[in-house]
Amino acid sequence: MKKTLLLGFAALTMVAMLSSCGKVPQEKIDAANAAIDSAKAAEADVYLAADFAAVQDSMSAVMADIEVQKSKLFKKFGPASEKLDRILSMAQELKVNTVAKKEEVKKEVEGLMTEVATMMEENGKLMKKAPRGKEGAAVLEQMKAEMATIEATVNEAKALYDAGKYMDASNKMKAAKESATKINTELNEAIAKVKGRK
Repeated sequence: MKKTLLLGFAALTMVAMLSSCGKVPQEKIDAANAAIDSAKAAEADVYLAADFAAVQDSMSAVMADIEVQKSKLFKKFGPASEKLDRILSMAQELKVNTVAKKEEVKKEVEGLMTEVATMMEENGKLMKKAPRGKEGAAVLEQMKAEMATIEATVNEAKALYDAGKYMDASNKMKAAKESATKINTELNEAIAKVKGRK
């Protein structure tokens, strides 16, 4: 009698354990998805694209594993549940890191704006000193056109910055800096050549 009771109790315990292992961890799925959505709302896909993609891939892999377990007679959702905890933590950390990265890019744009403004001012002064021979005049006209393009790019970047789109503003400012630096180098070289002839 005692043996039968013990066996019955053991069987009930096993069934309880299996049913707890065999239940889809829906709450954890929802929490992980909400954290991923929250990270995306903070623009993690823009500022930390590779990390965001990694979290999404991990979530897709867990969901695929859950679908496989659903089709089994004895379902084991324990490993998936642990992975969901890790994904939740990763997504929450990603959101915090995104906010920090966004601030970093914002400051970078501000620095680039100052650098480009200084360089454009210097380029304007250098153009007055640049050689004006037959070839020189044509080159200077081309440079003036390039400088007008740089100014337009800077204005676009400022508009993006004001709209809070710091990554797009950063890309435009980097392009503007590259162009302004190229003009600066060319002007300095042309002036140095003339000085060298004297």
